[in-house]
Amino acid sequence: MTEMTGQAPEANSHDNRRQVLYWRLLAQLFDPEEQAALESASLAVVEDIGLPPALLDPRVSVDTTVQRHPELAAEFDGLMVPTPPSTPDDKEGAEGDSADERDRAAEVRRAALVSKVLLNVYAPGAGSGTVTAGQLSQWQSDAGWLERALGCEPGALRGGRPGQGAGRPDIGGRLVPGIGPELGAIEADLVKRMHLREVLADPKLAAQLTPSMSLIEQLLRDKSNLSGVALANAKSLIRRFVDEVAEVLRTQVEKSTVGALDRSVPPKRVYRNLDLDRTIWKNLTNWSPEEERLYVDRLFYRHTARRTTPQRLIVVVDQSGSMVDSMVNCTILASIFAGLPKVDVHLIAYDTRAIDLTPWVNDPFETLLRTNLGGGNDGPVAMAMARPKISEPRDTVMVWISDFYEFGRSQPLFEGIEEVHRSGVKFIPVGSVTSSGRQEVNPWFRERFKALGTPVVSGHIRRLVHELKTFLA
Repeated sequence: MTEMTGQAPEANSHDNRRQVLYWRLLAQLFDPEEQAALESASLAVVEDIGLPPALLDPRVSVDTTVQRHPELAAEFDGLMVPTPPSTPDDKEGAEGDSADERDRAAEVRRAALVSKVLLNVYAPGAGSGTVTAGQLSQWQSDAGWLERALGCEPGALRGGRPGQGAGRPDIGGRLVPGIGPELGAIEADLVKRMHLREVLADPKLAAQLTPSMSLIEQLLRDKSNLSGVALANAKSLIRRFVDEVAEVLRTQVEKSTVGALDRSVPPKRVYRNLDLDRTIWKNLTNWSPEEERLYVDRLFYRHTARRTTPQRLIVVVDQSGSMVDSMVNCTILASIFAGLPKVDVHLIAYDTRAIDLTPWVNDPFETLLRTNLGGGNDGPVAMAMARPKISEPRDTVMVWISDFYEFGRSQPLFEGIEEVHRSGVKFIPVGSVTSSGRQEVNPWFRERFKALGTPVVSGHIRRLVHELKTFLA
C-alpha cells in the first residue's frame, strides 16, 4: 500500500486510523447492529492515542466525559471549525517531526472527538421507542456541545438563531446550512416520544403507574414542563414513592438512641423509674424468716436522664444527573433524622450552584420539587455554604454524597474537606446512596479519603444509616 500511494508508512497509519473511526461512526448512525470488527479496531485506536474509551459509548454524555476528563473541554470547543493550514515555517517540529505528520496525528484525535459528538446527537434520532426525560436531558446537553463544536453558543441553532454565521462546517470542513432545523427536528421527535406526559394527563392511566426510582427520576427531570392535571398526577406519584421509601427507612432508623444516659443527674424518684429487681437484691439482708417478710429501708431508681447536647447533621448531596438515587434517598433520610429529638439537620444540594434546602428538610416531597437534577458539579460552592453551619465541630457530622468527579480542579474541594475533618467534624464521604449499593467514586478522592482516615462508605443506604446512628448514640 505504501508503494502504491507514495505516502510515508506513518502518514498511511494515521489515515487508516482516521478512516476506521469515521467508518464506525457511519455504521453506528445508519445501522443499529454493532459491527464487532469496527468496534474493536476503534477501541484500539482510541486507547493508543491516549483518549478514554467512553468516547465510543453514546450512552455516556459529553458532559460526563468532560467532567471525568476536564482536559478535553477545550478540545471540544470549536472542534468542527476549520483551522488554517500549516505554513512553510512550521515544516519541521520537535524531534524532526514534520508539520504534515503532526497534522495527520491531530486529525486522528479530532476524528475520535467529532465522532463522539455526532454519534451522541444523531443516534438518538433513530428508532421509535419511548424516550425518558433523562435521555432527553442528555441529548439536549450533547446538542449544546455540538453547537459549541461548531462555534455557536449552546442553544443558538436549536432556538432558530443564526449564531455566528449562517453556515457551519461539517467534519470535512464543508459548510452545512441545515444543522439548526435538523437539531430542532430531532429534539421535537424525542419530546413527542415521551409518552409519559400523555399518561399523566389521564388520571385513570396515571393511577395505574407503579412508583419506582426510574419513574421518579423522569418526573423530577420533566416537572418544569408539566402543568394542570399532569403536574398534579406527577406530584401524587412522587409523594406515593416518598412515603413508601420513608416507611422502609423509618423502620431502620426508629431504634436510634437519642443520647447516652447521663448518670451525673440523680434519677427521678417516681414509681415508673423504680428498679424493683435491684431494690429487692439490695435489701435481702432485711429478710425476716420468722415473719416471711422483706423490710425495705432503701429504694433504688433507674437513671432515665440522657445527655441533651444537640447533634448537628449536615447533609450535602450532589444533584447532578448521575446521582438521582442519592438525591431521592438522602432527602428522605434527612427528613427522618430531622424528626429525632435533639438532632439539628441541614440539607444542601448542589451542581454548579448550591441551594440550601434546610427550610423544607422535614418534608422530602417539597424538597424534591425544589431540586434541579442534571448538570455538572462544583464542590467548593457547596462547601462554602456548608462550613458556616458548623458551630460545634465535635457535635457535628457532615455527610457528603457524590461521585466526586469535579468539573474543575479537585484539590480545592479536598482541601476544604480536610480542614473540616481536622477541626473535629465527623466527615462521612459516600459514593452514592442506592438500594443496590452500586457506586462509582473518583479514584483520586478515594485514595485521599482513605489516607485521611475517612474511607468512602459503601453505597448501600443501610450502611449510611448505621454510621449516622452510631454518631448520634
